[in-house]
Formats: sequence, structure tokens, C-alpha cells
Amino acid sequence: MANKINQVFANRGDKKFLSLYFCAGCPTLDSTADVILTMQRRGIDFIEVGIPFSDPLADGPVIQSAATQALKNGMNLKTLFAQLKAIKDDVQIPLILMGYLNPILHYGIEAFCQSCVESGVSGMIIPDLPFKDYQDIVKPIADKYDLRVIMLITPETSEERIRFIDDNTDGFIYMVSSAAITGAQKSFDDAKQEYFRRINAMNLRNPRMIGFGISNKQTLKAAQDNAAGAIIGSKFVTLLNEADGNADTALDRLFDALAQ
Repeated sequence: MANKINQVFANRGDKKFLSLYFCAGCPTLDSTADVILTMQRRGIDFIEVGIPFSDPLADGPVIQSAATQALKNGMNLKTLFAQLKAIKDDVQIPLILMGYLNPILHYGIEAFCQSCVESGVSGMIIPDLPFKDYQDIVKPIADKYDLRVIMLITPETSEERIRFIDDNTDGFIYMVSSAAITGAQKSFDDAKQEYFRRINAMNLRNPRMIGFGISNKQTLKAAQDNAAGAIIGSKFVTLLNEADGNADTALDRLFDALAQ
């Protein structure tokens, strides 16, 4: 059976996708399964499940705070995989684990990939994974388990590097809207729009999803006009906290915000 990430893109037609990020174990240790199943029921296309880590370099204050809370709640990879395994048969949409290299190395890369398969995970995003280590160490193991390792590009990434990533990865490319940390923005400036146009003109093999800073109608439309879809993290994490972990309420508020 084909990887779920590839299946979604293969069947997309003109559809523009919405992917949401949340941190596993926040606001409560046991909320992960409910958040995922609620997102699926409400029509979200991909879910990025954050692995909490004590030193999340690329994340802004919202996601850092969520990771701190999740760790206080006792969330770790072993617990997360057990929670995901329990709902594996109910989850049809792709789950992508997003986390830093340190906890994955502690768990063991082969064991991590095996647990991904056993718990219904389709891929991973590891922001601090050096590309050489990806190629030499992670990719051969991920390929063995038919998992997709999603790489990030930013406005500073060279064209040569982008083409190299496009040639050596599968699934989709995560286009970071800016080189800054994560966090909501009101609009994308001319420089970001030019970056989107430049990448569009490269005619890459992989589909692209745009993330970082999407929180309203304007930023959502800019992302969806320039890629296969949008990824929202900080805004949803904030709303989920404000709703005390009630994913339906958080999604209602998110959809309201994206309509304005």
C-alpha cells in the first residue's frame, strides 16, 4: 500500500490542503488521540504531531510553551507511540511527526521508524537534521519502512540546495515562509511573495506546503495560491490552549479566523 502522504497528493485534483500542527501531550497528556480524531472529522488533510523537546530552536514562544507543558505532563516518544497505536485503525489521514533530532537519536532511528509504522505514522519532519546525515543515515532506514522525511526550505536556501532536496526527498517540501521562528503574522510582505514566485518558477517535482506565520484569510490565501496548501501551527496551538484542549472549539475559532 502506498504511503498516505503520496496518496493524498496523487488524488488532489484542484484541492488546496490544510495541515495543522499541535504538540503531543499539550494541554493534557491524554488529549493527543482526541485532537487527532477531531481534526480528521473536521476535514483537516494532514496532521503534524509535535514531539516535545526542551530546546526547540526553530520554535517561537507559543510552541516552546506547549512543549514545556507537554514535558511537564510526562509526554515522551514511548507514550506518544502508544497513544497513536491505540487509534491507528481509526486514522485515515497522514500523520507526520515533527520533532528535533535529539529525542529521536535517544530512541534509536531504526526503532523510531519501526514504531512509526506500528502506530500509523507516514512521515517525519526533523528541522535540525543535517542533510548529509539524512542521506547517509536516516534516509536508508526511512526508505526501508516506506516513511517520508520532509525537508524544509527557507527564503535563504540556495536554488542548488532546493533542487538537491527536490531530487533526494519524496512526499512534499515544507516551504518556510520566513527565516524567523514560528509565529502568527498578519500578512506576507513583498519579499515573501517574491520568494513564493521564485520557487514556483523552479517547477519542482515535489509538491510544496507553506508554513510559518499563517493565521488569517490573507496569509492562508497567499500560501494556497503559491503551493499545494498551508501549514498552521502557532495559531492552532494557541486556540487549543485557550479552549482547554477542546479541539472542536479550537477548530471553530481557527476557521473563523481564516475567514477574516
